[in-house]
Amino acid sequence: MAENTSTEYILHHLTHNRLNTEGTMANFHLDTFWIALVLGFIFVGIFGLVARKATDGVPGKLQNFVELIVEMVDTHIKDTFHGKSKVIGPLALTIFCWVFLMNAMDFFPVDLFPWIGSLFGIHHLRVVPTADVNQTFAMSISVLLYIIGFSIKAKGLGGWIKELFTAPFHAEGTVGKVCLLIPNFLFQLIELIAKPISLALRLFGNMYAGELLFILIALLPWWINWVLGTPWAIFHVLVVTLQAYVFMVLTIVYLSMAVEDH
Repeated sequence: MAENTSTEYILHHLTHNRLNTEGTMANFHLDTFWIALVLGFIFVGIFGLVARKATDGVPGKLQNFVELIVEMVDTHIKDTFHGKSKVIGPLALTIFCWVFLMNAMDFFPVDLFPWIGSLFGIHHLRVVPTADVNQTFAMSISVLLYIIGFSIKAKGLGGWIKELFTAPFHAEGTVGKVCLLIPNFLFQLIELIAKPISLALRLFGNMYAGELLFILIALLPWWINWVLGTPWAIFHVLVVTLQAYVFMVLTIVYLSMAVEDH
C-alpha cells in the first residue's frame, strides 16, 4: 500500500495541467505556459524598473545586481561573438535571466504550489517550466531560427544556400564540387538539427532529474528530508545557475558561428 501511495505521489507531481484536447494530437501544458509567461514578465518588470530608476550616483543593491549580470553577459558577447548585432545582447540577457528564473522554481517545496492549486480546483501543477521538454524545445527551436536568420543577414540568402552545399568539405574541380554537394548538405543539416536538440535535452535532462530527486526526497521522513534535501538544494543552486549560463553561452557561440564564413 505504501508503495502504491509513493508511486501515486510521484506520478501526481510529474503530471502536467493540460489543456483539454481530447481527440487531437495536441498536448498543451497550461502550467508550463503560464508560469514561464509570468516569470518572463517578472524579469522584464524588474529590469525595466531598474533601467528607469538607474542613477549615475551611488547605485542601490538591486541596480548593482542587475549591472553585474549585464556586464557578465556583455563580457561573454565581446569575447565570443565576432559580428555586429543589436539583438545579441538583449537576447543573451533574456535567455540567461529567464532560464535561471524558470530553473529556480525548483527551490520551492515540491508540495507548495500543488497544494495552492488544489485550493482553486487545479489537481495537477508542475512549476518548473524547464523540466518540460516542450518548453526547452520551444526555446531551442527559437535559437535555431535566430541562427538561420543571423546567417542569412550576414551572408545573404544566396550565400547561406551556397554554404549549405559547399561546406564543410571543399574541392577545386567542378566534378569534385558536384560530388560533395549532397555530403555537404547532409552534414550541414545534421549540424543544424543537432544544435537545438542538444540545447533542449541538456537543459531538460538536468532540470527533470533535479525535480525528480526533490520529489523522492520529499517522500522520506522529515528528519531525513532535511539531512538529504539541504545539501542537494545547495548543490542545486550551482546546477540551476550553470544550466542557464550554458544555454546562454552556447546560443552566443552558435550565433557567432552563423555569421562566420566557412
